[in-house]
Amino acid sequence: MKIFLDTANIESIKKYNDMGLVDGVTTNPTLLAKEKGNPAEIMREIVRMVDGPVSLEVVGTTAGTMLEEAYRLKKYGKNVVVKIPMIPEGLVAVKKLKADGIETNVTLVFSANQAILAAKAGAAYVSPFIGRLDDSGQDGMSLIREIVQIFSNYQFDTNVLVASVRHPMHVVEAGKIGAHVVTLPPDILGKMLTHPLTDKGLSTFLSDWEKVKKENPNLVI
Repeated sequence: MKIFLDTANIESIKKYNDMGLVDGVTTNPTLLAKEKGNPAEIMREIVRMVDGPVSLEVVGTTAGTMLEEAYRLKKYGKNVVVKIPMIPEGLVAVKKLKADGIETNVTLVFSANQAILAAKAGAAYVSPFIGRLDDSGQDGMSLIREIVQIFSNYQFDTNVLVASVRHPMHVVEAGKIGAHVVTLPPDILGKMLTHPLTDKGLSTFLSDWEKVKKENPNLVI
């Protein structure tokens, strides 16, 4: 399973990219609005920093405007994936971009029906928003199970990209189901790195080693 970072924060991307944990990045207008600076420059920097796919989202709502934006965004780098909303006009744009060899990520997916249609239109990724479904009283992970099964049944090339991840267990469940990608905020990735028993164990090792050093002042390893 690949891990994408869902952010436009350059510092966070660099931090986890240096650990080798970032397979790609997803952004959206809301995430870009949270950062200081020119959004275009931020997007260019992210594309430059990350070797894997970087989803950059259009803001148009007609196929024509989405296509115009998509061609501009693609110029930022070869690894750009154009993020398109799950609306009828969006699927028109997805089909045309597929024909032009440009990968797309269909976002704001909330049903298996929408995922099927996005895949048939030619999306490289579909992004079901599981956290928002959970918030509305539905089971977001059940949707992931449905989509993964359907895509497997018919050998769709489209990747299931689990979005709106709210906690580390979402990542574990997505992995058990067989989702291709999860995209998560930096704070969730940070929580995945830590465990109180790891901290306790390391503290014990270091304390015991200090005792060894006192007993062997000339010790070099």
